[in-house]
Amino acid sequence: MDIREYREYKAEDVLRLYASVGWTAYTDDPAALERGFRHSLLVLAAWEDGELAGLIRAVGDGATIVFIQDILVAPERQRRGIGTALLRAVLERFNGVRQIELTTDDTPETAAFYRSLGFTDFAGLGCRGFMLD
Repeated sequence: MDIREYREYKAEDVLRLYASVGWTAYTDDPAALERGFRHSLLVLAAWEDGELAGLIRAVGDGATIVFIQDILVAPERQRRGIGTALLRAVLERFNGVRQIELTTDDTPETAAFYRSLGFTDFAGLGCRGFMLD
């Protein structure tokens, strides 16, 4: 596995990866997804055998807050450490940032994954998150 910055946006690769995990809110508006990539603080991609295996996208100011917007791994490559490697690479890159946050599915598996990497549920910090619906 090779992790490196994703600098040259290739819609075919990105849309295939997002579609593979069922994130149709992104694939339904490919122009918005591309704009999101271009305005991201950092996008890292994991490559295996010349194919895009996963990626992570961070937004924020890079000094006081970083928000992990997307982290996804192709289904056939999941549970092999790719997501962990991507997230650790972002955490290392922004290790001095006060707040690193993310929003994820409310399942025991995702909670266990993020807890294993040092994340705490907002409720455990006396915080609450809000989002426009």
